[in-house]
Amino acid sequence: MSESKNSADNKFIKAEEFLREYQEIEAKLADPGIHSDQNTARSLGKRYAALGPIIAGYRQWQSAKADLAAGEELAQADQSFAGEVEKLKQEFDLASAQLEELLLPRDPNDDRDVILEIKAGAGGEESALFAGDLFRMYLRYAEKQGWKTEIIDATQSDLGGYKDVSIAVKSKGAAALGTSPYAKLKFEGGVHRVQRIPQTESQGRIHTSAAGVLVLPEAEEIEVEINMNELRIDVYRSSGPGGQSVNTTDSAVRITHIPTGIVVSCQNEKSQLSNKESALRILRARLLAAKQEAAEAAAAAERKSQVRTVDRSERIRTYNFPENRLSDHRINFKASNLDVVLDGELEPVISALIQADRAAKLTE
Repeated sequence: MSESKNSADNKFIKAEEFLREYQEIEAKLADPGIHSDQNTARSLGKRYAALGPIIAGYRQWQSAKADLAAGEELAQADQSFAGEVEKLKQEFDLASAQLEELLLPRDPNDDRDVILEIKAGAGGEESALFAGDLFRMYLRYAEKQGWKTEIIDATQSDLGGYKDVSIAVKSKGAAALGTSPYAKLKFEGGVHRVQRIPQTESQGRIHTSAAGVLVLPEAEEIEVEINMNELRIDVYRSSGPGGQSVNTTDSAVRITHIPTGIVVSCQNEKSQLSNKESALRILRARLLAAKQEAAEAAAAAERKSQVRTVDRSERIRTYNFPENRLSDHRINFKASNLDVVLDGELEPVISALIQADRAAKLTE
């Protein structure tokens, strides 16, 4: 057996640990009694599904390793097998590279759905119009991915833009590794800047404004328990563009989580109960994100929800309309088809961000 294969064996000791865990979970799930506790069964099922691709990759690597060893043994007895050994070596190297990638540390939220929050920033009405452009861009991208979308809350501006809008993005069924809404959209969080001539500009001058995007992994009720005694719930009349009242009853809801100071409001539905449920849903996601950030900060591990060298509060991307150009400042990505990107063709920049993050992990 070659030295490279021995070093690969040492590198993939972690895969052996995952295999043992996988087999233990498999045995537990085969026990009918486990399903009497739905929370436990669900948790085990999710972990089993997450380990599945790693185990498949490990078994493929083991098979390639055994084939190569057998080929080398045959080649020693018969030189005509030498060409076959080279082919087997290439297959082994490919299986090793694939397994190494599968064993990279994964974001624990990568199998989750998301809540996207888009908020207009500096720039007034133009910023709200740009927030609306981002909103439609993400809706179209979600449609191309086959995901379901749901508007949780929205506040429109006078010219048809959005002061803020919250959208739930969900995969249909169990998402394959790396294809869930959070896995794809987690690098979209940050400040998005636009450069263009606004509708309100009469002199033809190019203005710069911005909108913020927050990407929250959606939390399930069993993961984040909310004590209703720790909430202050205010109700008020919902308002439309320009602040005019659009409802004669107090249907809008504002929830303050007293221990953390997190405030969530929702006025999208006509029913106070529906708005309260939507607000609690957003609050749950924000509490989960805050809890995870606090835990990682305590471990001196900065949250990796953006590409590793960039803080989420920084400007991450510029949309230059006069030059039809999109620039992602974290990875120096440029595309000269901004119109196509805004129509939902986000895959090139999202793939580039995922590859950059993967490359950074490989060098750690």
